[in-house]
Amino acid sequence: MSHPHTLKPRQLAFDPLAEKRKGPLNLWYYRRIADKSNFVEGTYPSDITLVNWPQNDFYLGNLHEVSETEAIRNFTRAKQLSLSLLYWLQTEAPRPDGGIGWKGLRMRKDIVGTDDGLAKYPYIRESRRIRAEFTVLEQHISTEARMEQTGKSKDEVTAEYFPDSVGIGWYRIDLHPSSGGNNYIDLDAIPFQIPLGALIPQRVENLIASCKNLGVTHITNGCYRLHPVEWNIGEAAGTLAAVCLQKKEPPRHIRNTQKLLSHLQLVLKQSGVELEWPRVRPG
Repeated sequence: MSHPHTLKPRQLAFDPLAEKRKGPLNLWYYRRIADKSNFVEGTYPSDITLVNWPQNDFYLGNLHEVSETEAIRNFTRAKQLSLSLLYWLQTEAPRPDGGIGWKGLRMRKDIVGTDDGLAKYPYIRESRRIRAEFTVLEQHISTEARMEQTGKSKDEVTAEYFPDSVGIGWYRIDLHPSSGGNNYIDLDAIPFQIPLGALIPQRVENLIASCKNLGVTHITNGCYRLHPVEWNIGEAAGTLAAVCLQKKEPPRHIRNTQKLLSHLQLVLKQSGVELEWPRVRPG
């Protein structure tokens, strides 16, 4: 696997038999979804792990903006990439004991509910996005960019403060290679807020973004796309819709009227939604 910053090859362990905390990052434990030792003996015959690595990222074609025939072809090729990775792990992957291949690896059709043992749907890392009232830029959340803008050190710098915040998130700006030829982007980001303006389209009145289709760029999508952030966006979108119905006002008016915005933010807080990190303050 290549290093996301230098793109030079780096060694990562893959050993289903190793203790989790020994040695370098062990991909077997990276996204393990069941540890048999946590259950009554016999519940699981083995651990279960989910494989979502750069090795089975498919970027040789798209599923959208192509013909149906081409989309089906790319869908099939993406599946074959995952299956070929499994075959390599079963037959040729080097083992710590000097042997090759993990013959015991197998698909779990019963767990995922498919005939081939692969996921029911492809994971699309980046979705289409709205043209929003406000778009989150790299300059709002990137550690390096914020340090340049503010003149503060890495320990002092904070993300841009959004007065219309409807939630928070944190993840590095992590983009994998794309079908458009873009290579890895891996940048430090600061704990950030989710601005309400990024959920509201510039033109359409009866639409609210509810996941990674909000107003972010290709760069900032790299950290707003994470599941916890998406869940927060979904909660905010649902709450906004409810407040719009209650107040009989469109989303844009809720955002641009301070009294209504404050009411929305109060409802979110009362529901347990955090609107800012402790260090995120104006200035």
